[in-house]
Amino acid sequence: MIQHFKSLSLTSRIGVIVGLFLILFLISPILADVPKPHIPEAKGEQCVEETDYMRRNHMDLLMHRRDETMHKGVRTRKHSLQNCLTCHAVKDKQQQVVTIKDKRHFCRSCHSYAAVKIDCFDCHSSTPIAKNKNSGI
Repeated sequence: MIQHFKSLSLTSRIGVIVGLFLILFLISPILADVPKPHIPEAKGEQCVEETDYMRRNHMDLLMHRRDETMHKGVRTRKHSLQNCLTCHAVKDKQQQVVTIKDKRHFCRSCHSYAAVKIDCFDCHSSTPIAKNKNSGI
């Protein structure tokens, strides 16, 4: 086998090597059995945008929302972080909502998988805020 490989032209040898690397590249995820993130089901009937759109653009929506609120004083409920957290809250066995410290947290499950740092919760709560009858929230 090695003798046959050595008898090939340089171009053919390069082609064989590239082909082997391509095959390894294509089957390595199958062999590695990379676990996908667990994405808990939302509690609401429908998200404010389509699922695929939210997966690709949620960070832009949150940043736009932040700018509108902080710089222009515009406060609306659409695309609010609290609405996201309310609908996507994950509960533990005791029915307590888990925080960002728990690997099951809705945001953390994907962000950990993608190795993307979440800084929203440096300032904001990572769980829904309990509704208070007197506050109107």
